[in-house]
Amino acid sequence: MPSGPTLSQPKPRILVYELPDGWTLLVGGTDTDNDYLSIKLAEPVDWWFHADKVPGSHVVLRAKKDQEPDRETLRRAAAVAAYHSKARNAGSVPVYCTRARHVTKPRGAKAGTVNVAAGKILKVRPDNSFAVRVRGENQSSSDGADNSQS
Repeated sequence: MPSGPTLSQPKPRILVYELPDGWTLLVGGTDTDNDYLSIKLAEPVDWWFHADKVPGSHVVLRAKKDQEPDRETLRRAAAVAAYHSKARNAGSVPVYCTRARHVTKPRGAKAGTVNVAAGKILKVRPDNSFAVRVRGENQSSSDGADNSQS
């Protein structure tokens, strides 16, 4: 029997955005992608965002070595999380913001369900106009795969 990826487990679809000042933002496309992003791909020092109390994408702001994001960068990341939620058309959306180390998956929980141990709420308008979409959907460099085309 051949081994390898199965049809029942497609490659995660992670959207990649570049924010001003060179910050990278990763966005899950489905509940399964959200699990992969939040539990496997996010580093403990990364920032994690999700629209509060509505379905939506998990969003991860990649941490930079020796640099903390300013308030505006956090608000922009939260605005993208609001944009990728069911509250996209709302005027103001509360978005949960925390370090990824505070996000865990409850045993046996359905895909996309997580527990968050600490954090704060940022109220933002859903927006992604300042974010540049980057080609390439999976930001994971640990698997060694090169998916670029020449």
